[in-house]
Amino acid sequence: MAWLKLAAGDLVLELAPEVGGSIARFGLDRAQGYQPLMRPAPDDFRDPLDAGCFPLVPFVNRVRDGRFSFAGRQVQLSPDLSGDRHTLHGQGWRNPWATAEADDMQAELVYRHPPGEWPWAYEARQRFELDAEGLTVRLSVRNLASEPMPCGLGLHPYFPCDGRTLLDTHVETVWTVDDEVMPVERQPAAGRYCLLQRHICGQDPDNGYEGWAGEARIAWPQAGVGLDIQSADARYFQVYSPTSGGVFVAEPVTHANAALNLPESQWASAGLRILEPAAEMALTARFALTQA
Repeated sequence: MAWLKLAAGDLVLELAPEVGGSIARFGLDRAQGYQPLMRPAPDDFRDPLDAGCFPLVPFVNRVRDGRFSFAGRQVQLSPDLSGDRHTLHGQGWRNPWATAEADDMQAELVYRHPPGEWPWAYEARQRFELDAEGLTVRLSVRNLASEPMPCGLGLHPYFPCDGRTLLDTHVETVWTVDDEVMPVERQPAAGRYCLLQRHICGQDPDNGYEGWAGEARIAWPQAGVGLDIQSADARYFQVYSPTSGGVFVAEPVTHANAALNLPESQWASAGLRILEPAAEMALTARFALTQA
């Protein structure tokens, strides 16, 4: 499977359009060796869950039992993750994307969704711009249906980690979750949920945060490098760090987990947007190289 390769300075970005429009690898290629800034995918990977990052469109995280209602219509979505009865992350991550354009430092991928279980047609685009200081990703979606469509966006990056890896960001509240990672109760983001100068690897959070400041810093002291995540479009932040260690997830997202299961009157306060026909929304995130 052919990947798209972009390079700028020491930074290298490899994209796998056919695997959910995902980032296969993003890292530093220096004389002393390769330093991954996102988890590197295997050479022959076919599942976006093995990628460095994949897009979340046109909703993020879970929909309880894959079922919600909007404007009098009942929508039923099939499960899309083995062992999980709740539908995750929309359609973009489970479908191939086409390359709209590409050169040495930028690329644009496109996914067009025909109406189906998700009854609204839409077009999603990802634009990747690489420079010597970092990577900018713009994920957008345009409603191609003749009626309004609910919408949310996010990015799902995986970052390598060890016991010294730090995640540092400010969030206001956190949602506790049940055994199926569904939200239960909103609490202040304190104690075990605090993300200020947090040694994150293997710590077992799998929670959604609200009141995110739009900036987070990851530091790998052993490598002497770090990465700043910046997004003015995301006020929600999803964090997952399995106890097995080695990797963690820190997602800039535009709405809360399971927001589609709330009454429509609460959608706006949970970050969901309603796109009118031909309307577009976008999320831009910057992954900027820093020193640890």
